[in-house]
Amino acid sequence: MVYIGILRLLLILALSGSACAHSSEDVRVLKLAHGLAVDHPVHHAITYMADEVGRLSKGTLRIDIYPSEQLGSEREILELVQLGIIAMAKSSSAPIESFVPAMQVFGLPYLFRDANHLWNVLEGPVGKEILEAGVTRGLKGLCYYDAGARSFYTTTKPIHQPSDLKGLKIRVQKSVMAIETVKALGGSPTPIDWGELYSALDQGIVDGAENNSPSFFVSRHYEISRYYSLDEHARPPDVLVINPAIWRSLSPDHRQVLDQAVSASVGFQRNLWTEREAANLASIEAAGVTVIRPDQQAFINAVQPLWATYEGSAIGMLVNRVRAVQ
Repeated sequence: MVYIGILRLLLILALSGSACAHSSEDVRVLKLAHGLAVDHPVHHAITYMADEVGRLSKGTLRIDIYPSEQLGSEREILELVQLGIIAMAKSSSAPIESFVPAMQVFGLPYLFRDANHLWNVLEGPVGKEILEAGVTRGLKGLCYYDAGARSFYTTTKPIHQPSDLKGLKIRVQKSVMAIETVKALGGSPTPIDWGELYSALDQGIVDGAENNSPSFFVSRHYEISRYYSLDEHARPPDVLVINPAIWRSLSPDHRQVLDQAVSASVGFQRNLWTEREAANLASIEAAGVTVIRPDQQAFINAVQPLWATYEGSAIGMLVNRVRAVQ
């Protein structure tokens, strides 16, 4: 693994020289990495943002995108941003928890009443504060992208209620909240990088995983996992981050261009997500996957002890602020 990491780092350096490389004296180039496939709606939003950056800056600022874990897992690319080796990354909020503890609140099961509540939080004071909370850790948040609700999918056993998870190895993100959620529901959480999950499901290393319908569909995990249970236990968003020093090094005009392009891409992505979420779920069902719509109250009841562990803590105080948002 060490050799792989060294080779990947050498590749990055060969590609760019630095995160802030200039292809000419008049063009500023920023490298952006993420782990999703190029047909994923979040990737489309990022390319939309990059196109807008080029248009608004009249070609003087350029975003080069490296998708599909080309430059590493989510945790690895976040570390590359911290080091300034690349400028930007898109990650689920879950892996960012290791660097920005406040991000944990987004993974608390059944915290958000619905998608509208989620977005009222993300676009309000709490969401904006959390985007800035990582600046001292080398990760300045620029925006959130919709990542829907996460639900369980399994290879051999349908999930109708929490007790059905007992004894099952469930792939989770490398996130304390994700691990504790699966434990609270009776499963055995197994952290595995996204790029390794298809083979892990195929080989029986894990019995299932949890994610939104676009990711389940685009990854083709439905070819192996024939049951999808819409328990919708968590809504952690995706987050676009930039190295703070690189952000400060941009000219005021380029910062304004990047802000405008990022903001435009959020609206674009939310509309695209709504379309893809429904279409991908229909495609999953058409492919023969059994889609289960369980009584979510049983799952809500099962995670209450997890909620209790955060009472009186910094996360607990954030929870209270989130719940007060209308």
